[in-house]
Amino acid sequence: MDMSLVAAAAGMMTAHTQSQIATRALKMNLAAQAQVLQLLAPPQTGPAANNAPGIGSKLDISV
Repeated sequence: MDMSLVAAAAGMMTAHTQSQIATRALKMNLAAQAQVLQLLAPPQTGPAANNAPGIGSKLDISV
């Protein structure tokens, strides 16, 4: 077998492996970004379900 064919095949295998690693890293990065965005999401605007009425609502301080 010609050495140039062997070198080309080895190069293709290396490129394929690098592509798989890059795809895996990209997926992990996207998952991490989704987790950060979920943490940064604003909390619920209404009071919690287990609070008494009036607890957690806005306080009117205008007099």
